[in-house]
Amino acid sequence: MPLNKDSRLPSPVPEALVLSDRLLQMMQDESSATGGWLSFHRYMELALYAPRLGYYAAGSHKLGAAGDFVTAPEISPLFGHCMARQCAQVLDALGSGEVLEFGAGTGRLAAHVLETLAGMDALPDRYLILETSPDLRERQQAALSLLPQALSSRVHWLDGLPEPGSFRGVMLANEVLDAMPVELFVWGRDGVMRRGVQVSSAALAWADRPADAWLVRQVRALHQAAGANWGEGYVSELNPGLAPWLAAVSEAMAAGVLLLVDYGYPRREYYSAERCRGTLIAHYRHRMLEHPLLWPGLMDITANVDFSAVAEAGAAAGLSLLGYTSQAWFLFGTDLEAAFQARCSEDLKSQLALASQVRTLTLPGEMGERFQVMALGRGVETPLMGFARQDLSHRL
Repeated sequence: MPLNKDSRLPSPVPEALVLSDRLLQMMQDESSATGGWLSFHRYMELALYAPRLGYYAAGSHKLGAAGDFVTAPEISPLFGHCMARQCAQVLDALGSGEVLEFGAGTGRLAAHVLETLAGMDALPDRYLILETSPDLRERQQAALSLLPQALSSRVHWLDGLPEPGSFRGVMLANEVLDAMPVELFVWGRDGVMRRGVQVSSAALAWADRPADAWLVRQVRALHQAAGANWGEGYVSELNPGLAPWLAAVSEAMAAGVLLLVDYGYPRREYYSAERCRGTLIAHYRHRMLEHPLLWPGLMDITANVDFSAVAEAGAAAGLSLLGYTSQAWFLFGTDLEAAFQARCSEDLKSQLALASQVRTLTLPGEMGERFQVMALGRGVETPLMGFARQDLSHRL
């Protein structure tokens, strides 16, 4: 197991290290047939989702002040208010429908959306949650049980996507795509290499092997799209699970909108020559680390989203691109200012706190431009309010 050589990082508790050691042993056993080598895609898949051992499958606090990172719904109820406004417009255009949230975190977004929709007299028929993390599902159930019964009774948890062609409404995916396992590649003198992890009981280390034909084709296409000016040793990533996931979502959707909120870029910006180290990072105790091999299973691992790839995969799955913009412009388009004014009280301290939340959600140096919002859908002709002030689809 790699040792914590950075004294600035708090060490995990002994119980957590035991789980990490067990996950490392699982990786060793699986990689024995390949000389102790795992593709990074498989490493990330195990590190995040291995049953009872992966980051999202084991019982550790992940979100909030006591966890490793904070998402927009944790920062401010204003985010949920704005998402609810967009949901209400779509549900109204459809005549009725449901809301389905992927990976609902602590349940705060669900609570804020339901409370706002109730105030608008625009509640969905049901609020569905598809959550793969057992302990997060428990936290969601505990939090949402505190809502008024008229709201909590609408919440249902799913183990998989709805039946094909059965869903009408809005699907919400806030910081979902960034947690999908990615392939790492290296552009070099000897061609395209597939970056993986050499696994042993003593350490985890990067190890490259020649890429297969599929990965070579994908990387060469990205190289051309980005301007064909990568230098030797250029490292980045791509998400092979994106297209199959969107195809499954599309199959379930009879009519409605999929709203995706995540950090990322259009393809040409994502794979620019200047971004030569890729976007892969790990989150641990509110620190961003560039080394994701420390303590497998005890830290989040994420990569940015190629929103051009999302739009292309959506189109291939039969979904129309309904809008693409920054988080700031989406929130302004869904009446963030009005929501702020409505929540302002005479208490100066509360006003300052709320103003600070707005700055975090919208300023370019915070989440405002780093996070992007995309809408894909079918059967909805109404222009979506979240993209009315600025639509950046032309950049894709």
